[in-house]
Amino acid sequence: MLRMADEIPADHPRAEALRIRHRLTDAVDTLIVAKAGLLAHGRGEAFDYLFGEKTPAPAEDAMRVAVAMLLSAQHPVISANGNTVALDSKVLVDLARAVGAKLEVNIFYTAPGRIEAIRSELESAGAEEILGLGDVEPETIPELSSNRRVVDPRGIFIADVVLVPLEDGDRTEALRKMGKSVVAIDLNPLSRTAQMANVTIVDNFLRCMPRMIELVGEMREWSSDQLQELIASFNNAENLRASMQVMIDHLTELAQQGVFMSL
Repeated sequence: MLRMADEIPADHPRAEALRIRHRLTDAVDTLIVAKAGLLAHGRGEAFDYLFGEKTPAPAEDAMRVAVAMLLSAQHPVISANGNTVALDSKVLVDLARAVGAKLEVNIFYTAPGRIEAIRSELESAGAEEILGLGDVEPETIPELSSNRRVVDPRGIFIADVVLVPLEDGDRTEALRKMGKSVVAIDLNPLSRTAQMANVTIVDNFLRCMPRMIELVGEMREWSSDQLQELIASFNNAENLRASMQVMIDHLTELAQQGVFMSL
């Protein structure tokens, strides 16, 4: 039986974007993605248009700092939700392995069988240790009332650096209050996640995760002083402003080219 993604013509101008959309809709059927996650993806895709669907220079800077933080951390954790697992579970596993981070499932919407489906997908991608499966007595994040408050005592609860791919503003704020450093991946520089994180990578998850793995290879031999110097030099607010300027410049260029007049 053909999936809808198999029916997309190879010469369609938005073929890859459509394949990604169907990857997510298929994952709804397998319980990995919650229906609300489709709306979140659409919002991110809209912001990606505003950047010309390519990695802006400020995101590259933020990625380097994020990698420095993960390499410097004592207990780094990468949080995995349904959308990230559906988009590319292998890059989650590969980045966790590259920086020696724990991989923890943490989801907002729970449903019978959903955590098991996410675990199965991560295991298929090569994950050997997955936290957040409910196999131990959980801990809770103070001041957080959503299901995301439930965390693994071996993972997010004791982490010093947490990578939070995609929007998750309330948890980012709560983790900061716990004294943790948070790296966010969020195409919306105006979101609460972006504003609250220590480091926000304003880029598409599917572009930045492979690039971060490359950067780990480049930076692995850096000294502790080199890593700390890079981290200390970073200002997230300034980086977000620079990201916004890239967006403004791109839209201005399109307007000057008369693109909108031809629509």
